[in-house]
Amino acid sequence: MKNRGIAFKLIFCILTSCILIFVIVFGYNYLFSRRIIIRNIKDNAFNLARVTVHKIEAVLNSVEKIPENIAYSLEESSYRKKGLMNLLRSVVENNPEIYGATIAFEPYAFEKDSLYFAPYFYKSEGEVKYSNLGDASYDYFSWDWYRIPGELKHPVWSEPYYDEGGGNIIMSTYAVPFFRDVDGERRFMGIVTADVSLSWLQDIVSSIKIGKTGYGFLISGEGRVVTHPDEKLIMNETLSSLAGARGDTQLLEIGRCMIRGDLGFAPCDSPDSGERCWMLYAPIPSTGWSLGILYPRRELMADITRLNWTVIVLGLVGIAFLLGVIVLISGSITRPLRLLARTTNDIAEGNLDFKMPAIKSGDEVGQLADSFIYMRDSLKRHIKELTETTAAKERMESELKIAHDIQMGILPKIFPPFPNKPEFDIYAVLKPAREVGGDFFDFFFIDDVHLCFVIADVSGKGVPASLFMAVTKTLISVIAREIGSPDEILDKVNKEIAQDNPSFIFVTVFCGVLNVKTGEIWYSSGGHNPPLLLRRGEKSEFIKGAVSLLVGIESDTIYTKEKLILQPGDTICMYTDGVTEAFNARLELFSEGRLEEAVCALRGEPIEGLVKGLLKKVKSFSLGVPQSDDITVMVLRYFGDSKKR
Repeated sequence: MKNRGIAFKLIFCILTSCILIFVIVFGYNYLFSRRIIIRNIKDNAFNLARVTVHKIEAVLNSVEKIPENIAYSLEESSYRKKGLMNLLRSVVENNPEIYGATIAFEPYAFEKDSLYFAPYFYKSEGEVKYSNLGDASYDYFSWDWYRIPGELKHPVWSEPYYDEGGGNIIMSTYAVPFFRDVDGERRFMGIVTADVSLSWLQDIVSSIKIGKTGYGFLISGEGRVVTHPDEKLIMNETLSSLAGARGDTQLLEIGRCMIRGDLGFAPCDSPDSGERCWMLYAPIPSTGWSLGILYPRRELMADITRLNWTVIVLGLVGIAFLLGVIVLISGSITRPLRLLARTTNDIAEGNLDFKMPAIKSGDEVGQLADSFIYMRDSLKRHIKELTETTAAKERMESELKIAHDIQMGILPKIFPPFPNKPEFDIYAVLKPAREVGGDFFDFFFIDDVHLCFVIADVSGKGVPASLFMAVTKTLISVIAREIGSPDEILDKVNKEIAQDNPSFIFVTVFCGVLNVKTGEIWYSSGGHNPPLLLRRGEKSEFIKGAVSLLVGIESDTIYTKEKLILQPGDTICMYTDGVTEAFNARLELFSEGRLEEAVCALRGEPIEGLVKGLLKKVKSFSLGVPQSDDITVMVLRYFGDSKKR
């Protein structure tokens, strides 16, 4: 600092000190306030969950006592049909939490000539109605609410289910087995049940409102959604399926914890909006279910965020004011420098033959004058060097353009490539990220009926990758015509490359051999992305078999092959990681899930339209983000002997 000028010392020292103090105070205030708010949110979440669980448990416990008392009474005393009917009606009428109740007997346990006996009373349209569950159309012996507690010999809350033929609503049943001593043996006689409609649970849980978007929900012991603000999810989705659809590992782990009955508070993405939030999960001991409460992070942190932005703006305004004061003071000290400012106009206009003003001072101003002279001479020298460098760069770009044309020229480019082969059609596109790249594809006939097709991705980009690509493509083409088995092709290519590979460049390869007459494909993968198989009229799937190590790493790598039979109309979509790893401005990957969704949406298109449509979707997804990797897509569609173009 001792060799710096006065103005620089004033501005740097004062301004840096103020900024440092501001950052320390602001950072401490933000972190401390945020920690307090998060702790309060967490405490509030546990309290709210405790109250809600207690409210649900209170209702469930009161429901449990009724069938337990009835079962005890049936074990200790005799019963008549009329009395049982009156008892069940009274239970349903006098207990608003209970939707329906029945006493279901074992075969011939109530009446010796009656296989079924299960009178059922339930609420419907404001009144108590009766239904006889004891007939072959309902066969209550096979229902879980009857079978499971009978086998376990203790009361059980059932998983939520739709009671078709009984209550005809979504419900959960508390089932209590009862027994009798017969000939000195304790014998199972039947089940006493109390049904609970999920609508009252929905009312309790839906009363949980956290900000504008926070809410509560329940899942069953098997992870199925029991209550949720979105009614389409109820009984149709599990927390695991929602997490899997989004590829959310955090939500998947939370779902596992909830199924285990854990109590916790963890960050995650909202299953609805995808925004960051906290989730409190707590078990319902009676049923083995679990309560979840979503706390939207952005809403709950909105106040502290606004406060912090206000502090930042005020701090910047203060720093700007302080900077103005410092500049004003330093300007009065360094007024002689204004003489040199006139010289900068000549430099800006490109006049490097300017004359320096007469400055005899030996201080910073004199040193600056000497620097201007040095700068003038350096600029002249650099302009000359820049002119030469620009010419060299233009030559290099021209050579790269020629290399690009050569690289594209060695790839198949005539489509359809085999018009005299109606059994199949194939189409491919390569879009390098730079002038030249490392992706390639190829297809050729080994003999009259066997088509070899290859897609590959060389590590790295640019000229080294393109040279390695050309060598690999040539090796595969030559070796495939000699051998014909995809695993042996990759084995021999790997040995050729790995034995002399000082740069440790490797390549991922998917190689297949198709019998165009039978639709039989033998394929092998050297660490390549799994192709997507679209069966005609069936669900799509990724081909993940026969995967071995990357080609070019270890010469003793063993490659395997597997067989696949194509039916007429089946399609295989092959691609490189430039497709699935294309990202957008939010740094989200295109991913295998989006690829599968896009290809399935285009499966009715001709294969050229499918490829171009997929590339269009990738480009639209990553709009505004430059292409970071080579993109290659190759689609093979099999028609067999009954091709219909």
